[in-house]
Amino acid sequence: MARRPLVAGNWKMNGLTASIGELTRIIAGAPDVAKTDLMVCPPATLLMSFAAAAKGTPVLIGGQDCHALAAGAYTGDISAEMLKDAGASAVIVGHSERRQYHGETDRDVADKARAAWRAGLSAIICVGETEAERNAGRALDIVASQIRGSVPDDADGATTAVAYEPIWAIGTGRTPTNAEIVQMHAHIRAELAALLGVKGRDVRVLYGGSVKPGNAGEILALSEVGGALVGGASLKAKDFLEIVRAAPRKV
Repeated sequence: MARRPLVAGNWKMNGLTASIGELTRIIAGAPDVAKTDLMVCPPATLLMSFAAAAKGTPVLIGGQDCHALAAGAYTGDISAEMLKDAGASAVIVGHSERRQYHGETDRDVADKARAAWRAGLSAIICVGETEAERNAGRALDIVASQIRGSVPDDADGATTAVAYEPIWAIGTGRTPTNAEIVQMHAHIRAELAALLGVKGRDVRVLYGGSVKPGNAGEILALSEVGGALVGGASLKAKDFLEIVRAAPRKV
């Protein structure tokens, strides 16, 4: 089955009201990349205005995190229902920065993925190893454990994508070798198949970690790479659209 690539831009804690100009330029370039699903995940303060600007266009808008519960006394948190109400169609859960700085566990991530589905959002579930874990030869085991703990066993390709982000590559300009990316993505595919059965074939596996215009074409052409989760390079429309245009249709 052909998997339509997904390229999502994670703006992290970047962007003010004036940043809608970059979104406008992304929207203007979207018709040139009709073969690819294109998503922008701005900070929560911009989500509603971005969703309004992107309504009726090919550009999807996503959130960067959500609480597992629909409502409650959780100051500063945002529920999946709130994201949906603001115009989001998806949410990133389990990003390494949430795991590292907020102590999120695999169980937390799985609960947030289920919350996303409950609200009618798709979930982009992040996994990835540290440099120390890779150097110790534990990268495959770490990611397998995260898949088993973070991806609910009722996930499928319509509700879920998995993003592999080697933590040591995020924002550093460093990337794994092509062989390492292929090995890990094949490993993730095998783990998804073991967990989900035939449904695991349709879950897109994205690569993230210092994706930029100069390396996107090569990375996105690799086996089992079903798109990209892009950080800093998604903040500028020109760079982000170059990455999106580099995504081939996979079979």
